[in-house]
Amino acid sequence: MGNATRAVIIGNRRITGLPADVIAELVAEIGPLWHERRQVRLASRQRRRAVGGGAKHQLVFVDRLLATLAHLRHGATHDVLVCWFEVDRSTITRAVGEVRPLLAGRGCTISPGMRLRSPAQAVDHLSATGKTGIIDDTGIQVRRPAAGRKGTDKFITGKNKQNAVKSMVVTDEDGRVLFCSPTKPGSCADITHARQLGLAELLADGPAAEILADAGCQGLGTQTGGSVVTPPHRKFKRNTPDWYEEMYERQRKAHSSRRIRVEHTSPT
Repeated sequence: MGNATRAVIIGNRRITGLPADVIAELVAEIGPLWHERRQVRLASRQRRRAVGGGAKHQLVFVDRLLATLAHLRHGATHDVLVCWFEVDRSTITRAVGEVRPLLAGRGCTISPGMRLRSPAQAVDHLSATGKTGIIDDTGIQVRRPAAGRKGTDKFITGKNKQNAVKSMVVTDEDGRVLFCSPTKPGSCADITHARQLGLAELLADGPAAEILADAGCQGLGTQTGGSVVTPPHRKFKRNTPDWYEEMYERQRKAHSSRRIRVEHTSPT
């Protein structure tokens, strides 16, 4: 990898999730540890060449660190990183395997995932932990169905008129994905999707849990005894008083700021 490409990766925080100064600290702190472990490993086995002989690394430590950070942040497969860093797949696999324990030793770890297989398990988890849940329907654009096929209109979303399918994502207040539902045709309304998943019954009769939803689920709050919290319903459609407009916008923004975490997640 050239210096220009390396500088672009380090300078773009969205790729690694870390600013350039933190990456520099990681290089200075765990770089010597990686080099020391490598020397110990080379010296611990019988060699025909002296230590330091043979082919040089195709991937320097900085690139190994960047590849590992990109893999951890985006879940990029090793095959994708191979095309990016222009090395063999075994090199990427070895680099991630060597650098990841060093990052974990410094405290840069990923918490183990939970396998919640149903909305009921997600609600039980939220109730047990006392955290607020967030739900949102996310559209996934698909190819236009073949002409003449029955039921093609049900894939067209009412919002942007695209052929899509929907999945409902349930996260906690920290943005951690707890459950992602099977897909439904794009024309399925958000509130209908939530009812078909059984969320209304779960929250009305099950454990106490607070769920934040958008305006597409207005009405679930009444059915669930207030467990589902949606943006305030606008009472005035015409000749809205200034005081009410200010209060409405303040409440709407407060609700949006609480549920923004779900917008940063992806069902994939």
